[in-house]
Amino acid sequence: MSNPPEAPGRREAVAGVRAEVSRRGVLYGGAAAVAGVMATAGRATAAQAGSTADGGTAVEAFHGPHQAGIATRPQAHAVFLGLDLRRGADRDSVSRMMRLLTDDARRLTQGRPALADTEPDLAALPARLTVTFGFGPGLFAAVGGGPGRTPPVKDLPAFKIDKLEERWSGGDLLVQICADDPLTVAHALRMIVKDVRSFATVRWTQRGFRRAAHTQRPELTQRNVMGQLDGTVNPAPGTPDFERAVWITGGGPLHGGTTLVLRRIRAELESWDAADVVAKEFTVGRRLDTGAPLTGRQEHDEPDFARLTAAGLPMISEYAHIRRARVEDPGMRIFRRVYNYDEGVSAGGTADSGLIFASYQADIDRQFVPVQRRLAEADLLNEWTTPIGSAVFAVPPGCGPDGWIGQSLLA
Repeated sequence: MSNPPEAPGRREAVAGVRAEVSRRGVLYGGAAAVAGVMATAGRATAAQAGSTADGGTAVEAFHGPHQAGIATRPQAHAVFLGLDLRRGADRDSVSRMMRLLTDDARRLTQGRPALADTEPDLAALPARLTVTFGFGPGLFAAVGGGPGRTPPVKDLPAFKIDKLEERWSGGDLLVQICADDPLTVAHALRMIVKDVRSFATVRWTQRGFRRAAHTQRPELTQRNVMGQLDGTVNPAPGTPDFERAVWITGGGPLHGGTTLVLRRIRAELESWDAADVVAKEFTVGRRLDTGAPLTGRQEHDEPDFARLTAAGLPMISEYAHIRRARVEDPGMRIFRRVYNYDEGVSAGGTADSGLIFASYQADIDRQFVPVQRRLAEADLLNEWTTPIGSAVFAVPPGCGPDGWIGQSLLA
């Protein structure tokens, strides 16, 4: 299988890739190595990889008005990569980087190897791979601001419950890589890191997981590491409420894009384990087994916040998580695309587990911040969860076959 012809308007990017291939050839084996890479690029196929399952060859569209990996049905595995631009980065170098990243992401998500892929067989099973890019405040500072010279995102205000660690916070560029196969994710991550070495350094890497593909029906709400059904009240992709809550409109450079708040939330599992079911359900405001509100029978029943117990107290506490997180207008809610993390246990048996809480919304100040302030002020769940990482990003719109991610902001 030969590589497709270069798309118009991308000659500069491809030339840069070829230069990078040449550079890598000098570093890793000379002209013969480069010839081998170019000769094998594009040869991998699903048949060669021995795929017998439809899931391995499943492809998510890369091109479109929005980037994939947001409204896309969540895949089983994810890695979030935070990068810092190298000193001296400017609009021109960032544009070159994004052309290169877009080109390889376009290939990998469609089951084709990256242009300088030394292991092309690993690209043959995309397993619904998506690669999503976000721009942090530092990137906009490097390129001279955003629309109207005002950066479209800024760091979140301080919340009293935060115990943020530098190793999980900040970042100039985010790359979110998701797929139903962990080897596909690992290979795509390696290709992306190779692409950015001349432009940026790795700040942090956060790996997450959900239920394995085909373990449960896709429409069912998944549980997190604390045993809760996570994401019951979430705008449904493809609905008017989702369109209003998530996508930026107005016709500017970010039209069709969104914003992302990424929070790393440690779960205090040892103390959570010590609480009984009644205490856990009182804290959340939902039943653990069905996810139903304490005033209902089914997961998606509307909570009755006015209902009282026989003693005259609210059946759903005014400090219960579902009451504090409540947003009445569906179009002003956040869209949660949450993954679990588990980094093993200490010598004493204490778990290092929690959530990688990815919140997409059109406007961070109007949607995310008010909810987070209410939670920080008085949420019973704060007793068992601790935010230890935080970062914000503007997510550019998608692109067409001849374009690249970030073009509306950087070109």
